[in-house]
Amino acid sequence: MAQLEQRELDAQRTQLAADVADLIDKYRAIFEWDVPGVDEALSDRLIVAAIRQALDAVEKAWPGARPS
Repeated sequence: MAQLEQRELDAQRTQLAADVADLIDKYRAIFEWDVPGVDEALSDRLIVAAIRQALDAVEKAWPGARPS
């Protein structure tokens, strides 16, 4: 059965990556509105790190999550 789920994920992988890129763009725009002259490279790194932390928190909160 895991092969079925993997095939479905593979079919959605491109859209998933596009959605994450859109999320980064959304928060980059917020940074630019709130902080004139923002360092875009730094803000991108901070946004990506925050997304990683949020994903870790979501994963840990799910029943059956892998112990860290």
